[in-house]
Formats: sequence, C-alpha cells, structure tokens
Amino acid sequence: MPQKRIDIILEIIKEKGFVTVKYLCDELHYSTATINRDLNELQKQGLIIRNHGGAESIKRKYAPLVFRIHKNKHIKSKIATEAAKMLSDGMTIFIDGSTTSQYLAKYIQKYNNITVITNNINLAAYLSELRVSVICLGGRITESPYVVSGIEAANQAETYNASIAFFSTSSFTANGTINIGNNNYNLIKAMIKNSKKSVFIADSSKTDFGAPRILCDFSQVSAVITDYNFSDEVKNSFPNTEFIEVDSSES
Repeated sequence: MPQKRIDIILEIIKEKGFVTVKYLCDELHYSTATINRDLNELQKQGLIIRNHGGAESIKRKYAPLVFRIHKNKHIKSKIATEAAKMLSDGMTIFIDGSTTSQYLAKYIQKYNNITVITNNINLAAYLSELRVSVICLGGRITESPYVVSGIEAANQAETYNASIAFFSTSSFTANGTINIGNNNYNLIKAMIKNSKKSVFIADSSKTDFGAPRILCDFSQVSAVITDYNFSDEVKNSFPNTEFIEVDSSES
C-alpha cells in the first residue's frame, strides 16, 4: 500500500508540476505526516524536489496558477515587502497577474489614493473590498481561473500611464534576460512602456526555466527584486538597474 500511494503521489506531481502538501492530503485523504514522509522518500530517490509547503517535479514544468500561489511563498512575501517600499500616496501602479505580484496586495491599503491597474480578476476583487481604487483590464481569460491577458488586455493597458509597473514572468536567465509566455508578451510590454518605472520581481526557482519568448533584458527595467544572487559582472552590465536581493531563508 505505501508504494502504491507513493506512485500515485509521484504521478500527481508529474502532472501538475508543483503541488502543496495540503492538496495531496485533501486529494488522497492521508495525514500531513504520511504525505511528508512519502515526499521525503521520493526526494531521497531523486524523483522530486521538496519545496516550501509542497513538492515539484524533477522535470521542471510550469505549475497551474492555483498551486504557484503557494510555491516559495516566504520568498515571495519578502520580495513584496521590498517592492512595497517603492509605493507612496497618490500613485497609479500596474500589477500584473503573476502570483508573485499578488503578494503586494496586503501593503497597498496602507497608502492613500493609490490606483491599481491589473489583469488579475481575483486581485481586483480583493483590493476593491479594501476600498482601493482598481481598474481591471478586460479580455480573454488565458490562465484559469482569474488572469486576463491577450491583445485586448494589452490594448487597454496602452491607454493608461502609471508611476510603477510591478511584473513577474515564468523565467529569467543568470545573464539578465527576462523570458515570457506568448499570452502575456504584449501586455507586459505595454505596462513597461507606459510606466515611469518598471520593477521585475521573481524568485530564484524561475532561473533558466525556459519560456518561448524573450521579453527584454535588465537594461529595460528600473529594478530587479529577487532572492537570486547575480554575479557582480552581470550587475555591472546593467548600471542603471537597481538590484535588490532578499534572503531566501524562512526566518
């Protein structure tokens, strides 16, 4: 029975790319201790990679949105804390639909008269309940259940100007190139173009993940906030870009 359960867990992880311990417990009806023990065994065999709160496939795969929100959440929270320091009263800001950007939400209500433009329906609803002024971009839902992208959203984004655009993507390289999926390419381009500053926020798990399209390199963003430790050579290659490194520990 244990081996059968372990095999099922491995298949789920391969299918999803990343899952939380809670998801496995709810799906398979086993205790947290049992699931953690099985995950530790799978990692020992080199079949998965344990992650904060869950596990991911050894063959990297872009996990569904509902799982990514829980992946590396302690790092994403630290990234959001640093990003929030750039906010001030009266700003209009772009926040893209990425899970990393969503962690900014809890800080926004601390400021007065901020307007948020986003393609994340869930984020828009959350902020509106906090009485934050929100503009939700329309168009096709390209990532279920609540992220809107595509040309319609990009065209709408072109009609607004912002103080800062906060965005993340599925991949960046150690040499300072930002890669992105086709659905979000035009939208993020519009956000960067129509903002006085643009801030790329991403945890180190996205390093060299691989994405179908090059968005830009670090010379086209104002700041990079990550737990990845870029070499001095790379930092010196982008003298006009601010590098803000957060601690990856869970402390």
